[in-house]
Amino acid sequence: MLDLVLRNCTLPDGRQGLDIGIAGGRIVAVEPALAASAAQTLDAAGQLVSPPFVDAHFHMDATLSYGLPRVNASGTLLEGIALWGELKPQLTQEALVERALAYCDWAVAKGLLAIRSHVDVCDPRLLAVEALLHVKETVKPWLDLQLVAFPQDGVLRSPGALANLERALEMGVEVVGGIPHFERTMADGAESVRILCELAARRGLRVDMHCDESDDPHSRHIETLAFHAQRLGLQGRVTGSHLTSMHSMDNYYVSKLLPLMAEAGVAAVANPLINITLQGRHDSYPKRRGMTRVPELLAAGIPVAFGHDCVMDPWYSLGSGDMLEVAHMGLHVAQMTGQAAMHACFRAVTETPAAVLGLEGYGLAPGCRADLVLLQARDPIEAIRLRATRLAVVRGGRVVARTPAAVATLDLPGRPSTTTWQLPPRSD
Repeated sequence: MLDLVLRNCTLPDGRQGLDIGIAGGRIVAVEPALAASAAQTLDAAGQLVSPPFVDAHFHMDATLSYGLPRVNASGTLLEGIALWGELKPQLTQEALVERALAYCDWAVAKGLLAIRSHVDVCDPRLLAVEALLHVKETVKPWLDLQLVAFPQDGVLRSPGALANLERALEMGVEVVGGIPHFERTMADGAESVRILCELAARRGLRVDMHCDESDDPHSRHIETLAFHAQRLGLQGRVTGSHLTSMHSMDNYYVSKLLPLMAEAGVAAVANPLINITLQGRHDSYPKRRGMTRVPELLAAGIPVAFGHDCVMDPWYSLGSGDMLEVAHMGLHVAQMTGQAAMHACFRAVTETPAAVLGLEGYGLAPGCRADLVLLQARDPIEAIRLRATRLAVVRGGRVVARTPAAVATLDLPGRPSTTTWQLPPRSD
């Protein structure tokens, strides 16, 4: 007997009428009319079953701290950084843990079961590191939390930051982070990339750097990151996050840059909600969108994942942990409204970030971990359009969250009394 069977599922690749059999925390069968009994059965009724959502870029040490110690009056990136500097001396482990655990609950309810979170290491107390390592272990049964040692104030600019970063790695943080565009000079930024990539290579770790989060077209640290990724044999283990300066670069330079990134095996992470909010603030009109060149990166063979980045923190007062909201914004900002492009936006919050994080056993094939989401939608495009209700969230073969279907009751003469927001089933 199986532990769980989901009947009549539609998969993101378009296959329909499939049953998914689960036993021992793994998917054991994906086939039509699975002839097996199970302790529990869920009828998907033709709805979309997806692997879980994955957030490739987040700041869990700051989440849900909006208004502390004050509100970001300008809404700008630099005021957010200044605010975080004001808040750090007031942080306590208890408050950090409480807010992070609350956000993890939000995430699970939204089918978000893996998060890469940057954690600031510039505070010599490393309170946030200790807190998030505790949270990581606490939430391990239902959510994968991967931590990046992030020198928010610059690994060279902030006294002791490099030593703090190495201490954080010794404590169990898995990924090396950086912020070269925030160093005092371009030269210092380039040097920080070299130092941090060599550190990651020595330790056999992945790299994920905030890179060129600027409207300045001359902020080109992603080129340096690609160079060191290739020089040190880090292909497939390096990510450049944000890359917003690419939106302002001239086309000739980008035509050189993209092949360098592809050759070096560097992935990219865009953060649509935050990039569209924080960038272009110095422009009058026409005003730049600011988000990196997602379609062009994809066309060059570079993996592009989307991240939520912030939820109710010094940089962003909104957000709910919904990666479909992130995909929805990314689709619009990047003008990715073709059929294939919209499917790519769905993959940018599922398959692609799973690969960037190196998640083991991710997917919907036999042998994969039994982590999945039943959505109130019939395909990925409809899921993005509706920010579809998560009817059920499964972790390790166990249903860990349920949400009732979204249905409206109408009182209109001559019209149906209830409606959902799905399109009628296709005749084909």
